[in-house]
Amino acid sequence: MGAGYQKRLLIVGAGFSGTVLARELAEKGDLRSLVIDARDHIAGNCHTDRESGTGVMVHRYGPHIFHTSNPVVWDYVQRFSEWVPFINRVKASIPRGVFGLPINLHTINQFFGKCFGPADAKAFVQSLGDHSIREPANFEEQALKFLGKDLYEAFFFGYTKKQWGCDPKDLPASILQRLPVRFNYEDSYYNSRWQVMPKHGYTEVIRNILNHPLIEVKLSTPWEPAMKEEFEHVIFTGPIDQYYDYSEGRLGYRTVFWDQTEALGDFQGNAVINYPDLGVAHTRIHEHKHFAPWENHERTCVFTEFSKETEPGDIPYYPKRLNGDRSILSRYEALANEETKVSFLGRLATYRYLDMHQVIAEALEFSGGFLAANKKTSC
Repeated sequence: MGAGYQKRLLIVGAGFSGTVLARELAEKGDLRSLVIDARDHIAGNCHTDRESGTGVMVHRYGPHIFHTSNPVVWDYVQRFSEWVPFINRVKASIPRGVFGLPINLHTINQFFGKCFGPADAKAFVQSLGDHSIREPANFEEQALKFLGKDLYEAFFFGYTKKQWGCDPKDLPASILQRLPVRFNYEDSYYNSRWQVMPKHGYTEVIRNILNHPLIEVKLSTPWEPAMKEEFEHVIFTGPIDQYYDYSEGRLGYRTVFWDQTEALGDFQGNAVINYPDLGVAHTRIHEHKHFAPWENHERTCVFTEFSKETEPGDIPYYPKRLNGDRSILSRYEALANEETKVSFLGRLATYRYLDMHQVIAEALEFSGGFLAANKKTSC
């Protein structure tokens, strides 16, 4: 990169972390930035576009449902798109039938052939739990303590093995804590105050965030270490182990891939259906027309999702954060703490699972701290 591209700041990655940061620094700090991305499109894993054969808006890297209870984040995203209410109602297909997730009163009554009310259902599920487990040490113990063997094996054991590629005993208990059990008939996957979709897709949201005269974007432009010398500061939102050329080892991720098909009409009648049974190779099926129920399409676009270990060249999705990963991460964090011209932001750079609203909140907070620490005029 020659001097013609020299900017005050380089932001690596055109997902929510990098683009929100670029916009905040431009608006509130009058700072110029160049946002680069190795892919040929903006929006990172949130990228959406219309499938030519069906006209359906497709989430190219898996479904993204925006949800938040943070009014600051909600006010922020409304600046850049029209948002439409959308409730994600996930189903699970097992040999015994199709059930609602998260586990709720309907799931419990249907699964056990009961007609419980809320109090009786809660007492019944509590009676199923393994009370010999005092402090769950892993995912499986967490499930057995609070759900019992039948619900765990039906809805979580097989799905977890397929999704994470390891025994549930090797995963932290905290993973299951994100999946509530409800003793009413509420079947929304999230509890957030605002649950919405951008009417024209996430790529439009990102494009609107980047639409500022102090922001330049270059796609199909991978990060190269030599770029560091041409900028006053670099904010890196990619994988932290990649930045250091895997010098301390590769962090463990699961990646996903899809078989894509098109058909007439309606394939499964729902946006997402999980397949927990180990006898089925895929983990879930997404039917993208149902992510935009305000649209009408004669044809449908279906993604059958599979999970596997991330290999060189794959897109990292879900950080595994096993004991070995945390040890490797601590070494990368020590290297990052020594940097004076580079900051790390976002889920890949910090090796955490973060939802979109959390990514945006962190980018807003980071921008405030960055501007306070770098009170300089725009170049």
